[in-house]
Amino acid sequence: MSNNYQALTERLIKKAKLNGAELKISIRSDKNFEVGIRNNEVEELQEASSTNLSLSVNLDNKVASAATSDLSLETLNALLDGAIERAKASSTDESAIFPKYEELKIAPETLKMYSEDIKAITPEEKIAAARKIEEICLKDNRITLSGGSSYSTNESEYILALSNGFYGSYKSSGCSVGVYLQTGKDENAFQDGWSDSARSPKLLLPIEIIAKLAIERATRMIGAKKIPTQTIPIIIDTNVAGSVIGFMLECINGRNIYMNQSVFTGQIDKQIANSSVNIYDDPLIAGSPAARPFDAEGIPCRKNIIIENGVLKNYILNTYSAKKLNMEVNGLASGTSNLFLQKGSFSENDIIKSIDKGLLLLKTLGQGTDATNGGFSKGGYGLMIEKGELTHPVSEITISSNIKNMLLGIGKIANNPNERRAWKVPSFLIDEMTVSGE
Repeated sequence: MSNNYQALTERLIKKAKLNGAELKISIRSDKNFEVGIRNNEVEELQEASSTNLSLSVNLDNKVASAATSDLSLETLNALLDGAIERAKASSTDESAIFPKYEELKIAPETLKMYSEDIKAITPEEKIAAARKIEEICLKDNRITLSGGSSYSTNESEYILALSNGFYGSYKSSGCSVGVYLQTGKDENAFQDGWSDSARSPKLLLPIEIIAKLAIERATRMIGAKKIPTQTIPIIIDTNVAGSVIGFMLECINGRNIYMNQSVFTGQIDKQIANSSVNIYDDPLIAGSPAARPFDAEGIPCRKNIIIENGVLKNYILNTYSAKKLNMEVNGLASGTSNLFLQKGSFSENDIIKSIDKGLLLLKTLGQGTDATNGGFSKGGYGLMIEKGELTHPVSEITISSNIKNMLLGIGKIANNPNERRAWKVPSFLIDEMTVSGE
C-alpha cells in the first residue's frame, strides 16, 4: 500500500514544483474497532476504516492547506490547484518555511510500533473481555453503578512526503480495555475506573487485574469529607502527575514562547525547577507506547533533554516556532512522546511518612491553567495525610499555585512511574500549595 502512496505523493510534489511551490503531504489510514458494554448489554459497537490526506503548500513564504478523504487523482489535482491559488492570495510570512531535509537514520520497523497480534483477537473475544471486566466489578457490593466497560483496537499506517526529498512511512497498532464505576448515590456518588493499553492484545494486563485496580480507585473515596482552606504540602500521585507536567509543557510550547504568552519565555538555560528535576523525551524506545521515527515535519526524532538538574534546555518546537525564535528544530513538531521524569530513591509511602500534615492528590478536575502568568487552579480530590499516615478521603477541593513555584517547590521524587504509560512520571512532593475547601 505504501508503494502506491509513494507514487501518488511523488506525482503531486512534481506538480507543485512545476508551479513554483513546496509541498508537504501526509496520509493516514486507520482501521478501528470499539465496543462499549453497560450492564452486560452492548451499548456501542463500531468498526470503521478511513483514509485521509492533508497537504500544505508553501509558495514564496505564503501558505495554504487542504484535506480530503477522496484520494482519486482528479480530486487531489483539484485540491492542490486550489491550495496553490489560495497561497498566492495569502500574506507573506518570513517564518513560514519548510524544514531542511534530514536523513532518517533509523528503520521504522525497528521501533516495533506494530504487532500482527492485533489481527488475532476476534470481535467476539473483545466483546467477551469487556463483558467480563464489568461482571467482575459489579460483584463488589460497594459498586452501585457501572459507568461502562470498553475494548478498542486500532491499526494505522502513516505516510509523510515533502518536496525537500523526505519520504517516510510506518505502521502502528494499539488496543485498550477498561471500565468506569460509581460508588454511592446522589450527592455522595463518586466515579472512577481504570484502563490499560498496549501495542498487542497479548501485552494487556489480565482482565482481573484491571478490574481490581478499577474497584480500588472507585471505592477509595467512600466517606470523603470536606476540609478547611489551608496551605499544605501536596504529593502529586503518579497517575495525576501528568496534569502538572502537561501544564509545564504547554508553557514551553514554541508558539506560546514566541507569542510571549508564557512565564518561561526567554528561560532557556535558566533554572526553572528544583535541581532534583530531570525531564527528557525519548521516542526511539522500541515497542514503547509513543515510539515514532520522525515528527510531523519529517524531522528525525531524537532523545531531547527538556529539563536538566532544574535547568530548562529545550522548548517544544516545530519549524515555524524554531524560525521565530532563531533556534534549531528538535524533532518535537508532533509534541512529546515517551516523556520521563527521572525517578528518585523514595517510595510513595516513604514520602507520605515524611509529612506531618498534607494531601495525596489523586485526581484533578477541569482546566484552570494560564500559561501567560503560570496560574494553576484545578478541582480535585485525594487522601488526607496526618502524622505520616493516610487518614480519610477528601473531596470538593481546589488546588492552586503557580507553575514556577510548583516546579521550584518539588521536593522528594518517588520511584513509582507507571511504566505502561507514555508519560513515565513518578509521584512527587510539592512543598506547598493552597487547598481551598470549606
